[in-house]
Amino acid sequence: MKTKVSILFYAKKAKAAANGLVPIYTRITINGKRIELSTNRFVEISKWSTEAGKIKGSSEEARSINNHLDLLKSQIRDAEMELIHKKIALTTETIKSKLLGVDERARMLVPIFQDHNNKIKELVGKEYAPGTLERYTTSLKHTIEFMQWKYNISDIDITKIDHAFITDYEFWLRSVRNCANNTAVKYLKNFNKIIKLCLANDWLDKNPFANYKSKVKEVERVYLTEAEIQSIIEKDFKTERLSLVRDIFLFSCFTGLAYIDVKNLTKAHVSYGIDGEKWIFTHRQKTESASKIPILPVTQMIIDKYENHPQCINEDKLLPILSNQKMNAYLKEIAGVCEIEKELTFHIARHTFATTVTLTNGVPIESVSKMLGHKNLRTTQHYAKVLDRKVSDDMKILKEKLALNISKAKMQLKSAQ
Repeated sequence: MKTKVSILFYAKKAKAAANGLVPIYTRITINGKRIELSTNRFVEISKWSTEAGKIKGSSEEARSINNHLDLLKSQIRDAEMELIHKKIALTTETIKSKLLGVDERARMLVPIFQDHNNKIKELVGKEYAPGTLERYTTSLKHTIEFMQWKYNISDIDITKIDHAFITDYEFWLRSVRNCANNTAVKYLKNFNKIIKLCLANDWLDKNPFANYKSKVKEVERVYLTEAEIQSIIEKDFKTERLSLVRDIFLFSCFTGLAYIDVKNLTKAHVSYGIDGEKWIFTHRQKTESASKIPILPVTQMIIDKYENHPQCINEDKLLPILSNQKMNAYLKEIAGVCEIEKELTFHIARHTFATTVTLTNGVPIESVSKMLGHKNLRTTQHYAKVLDRKVSDDMKILKEKLALNISKAKMQLKSAQ
């Protein structure tokens, strides 16, 4: 997009001096944003032509001031051309710095990125989850490593970031870092947020992502079938640790809560819902969105089982949960004992709730989305796509309806004969 620069001289009546003279200002507008600078010249308001933007007449005073205004206009145009020639973003800020003789300091990527991350760090627990900070910290680390690999530099002027930089960065993520498609796309999405920040502050006049396209590939989510859930429920574990992990995993299967959300649960999160039954009222740490989940019989049995557990009493926890690392390690052991040929992780419980426990059993997708704490129904629809059994059941209902209609039609045809 071509940058539009307009220049206007005007008499600023609001700043009239005691002697009645009014200062002349210049207004520079760049793509709708403007700055106002004093010309250090004054005029009697009756002598000023608003339409022409100069003093009326041809007196010595008029010629002197009008020549000064023409010179200023020429200087502004020269500054504009110099910025364009140097490939510096043409903004009200850069042109003001050029006209006032302020040193032009390049805006470097790493300090901007780091400042963004520092602000997120300050808001962890308020507006952001710890995982968000971790992702952006890793993104900055990868960006620095890429610049060293490609350009042998540790930082870059943001105005030097172009389409080639983006595509080379993507190549580096996929080749050198060996990132999968979705991982590479997510890192570039994080980097794009920093670019958008620069654009919003008028530090860039062109978006290097403008012609870049990437697409997240849909990943098939692993979940447990009814038979696999039943095998875990019925298995008699000889060790207390496996029994505990099994119970908490099943709790997640029947509530849809992620590991960190189960860990954060206290007895205060359990209350009576609109139907007079017990519900879990909580907020997802990842998105801060509300999750309101009716407590199923299996869920209540698990809560009751650990009600008087020392850890629950001492730490005011609903369940005595282990670390995520230990949970996942023991879940692999449980999968082996139960002969489940899937790489069992705690997060599979959430997928199982969305698919086998709810959608497969006819719970409307809108209700499932609300219980999962999804902000967008499209996120929940990813689970619906894998439910071949649900499709089969729905089609059976359709077949029965069609068969009934055909039977009625046959009977009507026979009676007509």
